[in-house]
Amino acid sequence: MNGLEIHHKGKGRVLVIGAAGLDIIGRLSVSPEPGSSIPADVKPSFGGVARNVAENLAHLGLSVDLISAVGDDPFGKQLLEHTSCAGVNIDSCIMLPNEHTASYLAVLGPDGKLDFALDDMQILNQISPDYINTLEDHFEQADLVFIDANLNPKTMRTVFKLAQKAHVPVCADATSVNLAPRLKPFLKRLFSLTANTYEATVLVNHEFVVSDRQSVIQAARYLVNQGVNFAFIPMAEFGVCYATSETSGHIPAIKTTIVGSTGAGDALTATILFGLLNDISIDEAVRLGVTAASLTLRHPATVVPDLSLEKLYNHLVI
Repeated sequence: MNGLEIHHKGKGRVLVIGAAGLDIIGRLSVSPEPGSSIPADVKPSFGGVARNVAENLAHLGLSVDLISAVGDDPFGKQLLEHTSCAGVNIDSCIMLPNEHTASYLAVLGPDGKLDFALDDMQILNQISPDYINTLEDHFEQADLVFIDANLNPKTMRTVFKLAQKAHVPVCADATSVNLAPRLKPFLKRLFSLTANTYEATVLVNHEFVVSDRQSVIQAARYLVNQGVNFAFIPMAEFGVCYATSETSGHIPAIKTTIVGSTGAGDALTATILFGLLNDISIDEAVRLGVTAASLTLRHPATVVPDLSLEKLYNHLVI
């Protein structure tokens, strides 16, 4: 455990850095057949891990600054407008000419679970170390920094450098199996880390397969031993395991109908961050996060537009 603490500088101000893009979610009506068109329910939505976390935090009443990059195209303009209307400060987002906004294409099975996904996040390489350095004052004003692993390694280093200088803790989401390794050099400097079972297997260097409850708690403790203050590992329908240097535990999932799985993990992460910022106990913060994830699973978009602390407590997992 690295001993990082939250020093409240303002009213729960969070700096969020990472992906913002267009999500296209297709839920198959029947099992797929190779080489043929499959009937499906296809819906576009605004997404990106960092953007989703930022919007959820804003709905929960926090002051949120988003740093991301979009193309100077209709999708990028609509995405920033939507995110701004949700209460997120987008002044530090970059809109780039001759670039297209990031996109994520997910194919869900008839049960609503993710079968596979494609992502095009190349534009995020434009969030450069030089650009981050121009925003040093944002770190000084923040109580917490959150990043997703879409940031390139050099940009990540700059984020951690500025965060350390400003004495502000950094939280992260491992984002994907391919991107999770980018966080390995920074584990000892992370205040909190969210990683699913596949990403956690990568982060424990494949020393064991992270699958059942016992191995998931083992992985969470492993990450804490590497220096992470709080490690959270969601297990889809089996809930969330977590660990700190003092405790570990498991919160079961809420049985719910799945309309779409995209965005549920981001709601979980955002709500746990809200709990950490507001000195809510770790067990209750995870319960609130599981509740937020279940509400998102029932919603067709990636973020529940009327998410609130009152709504979470009204549906709180026991």
